[in-house]
Amino acid sequence: MAAKNLHDKPFTEETITKLEIFEDYAEAWLPTFIMQGTPQICIFDFFAGTGYDKSGIAGSPIRLLEKIRKLKALVFDKKVQIKIYLNEFEPNKKEQKKFELLKLSCDDYMAKYPSLKHIVEIVYDNEDFETLFPKLLPTIKKYPALVYLDQNGIKFTSEKYFLELEKTPQTDFLYFISSSYFWRFGKLDEFKMNLDIDMDEAKKNPYKFIHVSIIEQLRKMLPARTKLKLYPFSLKKGVNIHGIIFGASHIRAVDKFLTIAWDRNKDNGQANFDIFDHASVNQIDMFSGQRGRSRIESFQDTVKTKILNAEINNNFDLYNYSMDEGFLGAHASECIKTMKKGKQITYDCTSPLVNYQNVYKVPRKLNYLINKKN
Repeated sequence: MAAKNLHDKPFTEETITKLEIFEDYAEAWLPTFIMQGTPQICIFDFFAGTGYDKSGIAGSPIRLLEKIRKLKALVFDKKVQIKIYLNEFEPNKKEQKKFELLKLSCDDYMAKYPSLKHIVEIVYDNEDFETLFPKLLPTIKKYPALVYLDQNGIKFTSEKYFLELEKTPQTDFLYFISSSYFWRFGKLDEFKMNLDIDMDEAKKNPYKFIHVSIIEQLRKMLPARTKLKLYPFSLKKGVNIHGIIFGASHIRAVDKFLTIAWDRNKDNGQANFDIFDHASVNQIDMFSGQRGRSRIESFQDTVKTKILNAEINNNFDLYNYSMDEGFLGAHASECIKTMKKGKQITYDCTSPLVNYQNVYKVPRKLNYLINKKN
């Protein structure tokens, strides 16, 4: 399936959403390693584009440089070197016009802010991803790395790339895939040779969950004791459903991404559209006489049940469960506070302490005690 030239017209709304999520995560990721004083950190954008769209809207490379520029003083202070690898390649084209535009865009930006040259090095590549990825993999493994894989089509969706990234100790990645193509063509050999998704299994769920279904199957392909966590963010364009796959091994990275996702959609934290039919939650069912439950409310119902069944006993258990389920500690905290107010449980603190700070950074274990029935 031929890839389209994404930059011969203005970015669409969902493309801008994708780029905003990419840059929001870069903004959250950069300070972590800058503050640690890590000598070198690396960012890889394997499908970087031209720098700007036809209307002058910035693409991922320029957005990255903007975020670094705003942290310039901190980078200087901590003596950190940031190396950005930008690749753009048009197969079967003698003239690589998009690559030349990419270099021009980024070089112009660096010339506009010359002090960036002291902290940022840009490495330009003009190679097919299949050739370039194994060349750069040793560097990805060596340094703290943020990897963007914003491919268009299905050629580079192979699980072999996920499995290689799974082995890297300090890599977070955001991977865009054209999920709806799998719904239509997933049983074809062209697709299965890249990513063998069980489409009969995937189609047990409605079409709008195709991106989620793909990630559920990718999770099963990971090694049994992997630390890598995968999370979806679905993007709807007309009738098509595509999406971002976020991957990271560190719980703090997961927390940051989920915060960004829930800020993007406070109803479901998982899509740029109403994937869980939140709009219908307040409608009364004509048979039961009850209204529906939102995604957050359903999660909190499950948390309550697990606590009362002694499956979750403390803030450590609850925070990790929340992350695994794609929810924030704040969502779980609301439930715990309600249960304490209703005298179902008690705990010796003013806060439930369901956050990264109290579970991992400065561990403070807080037990939730079930009140005995009178």
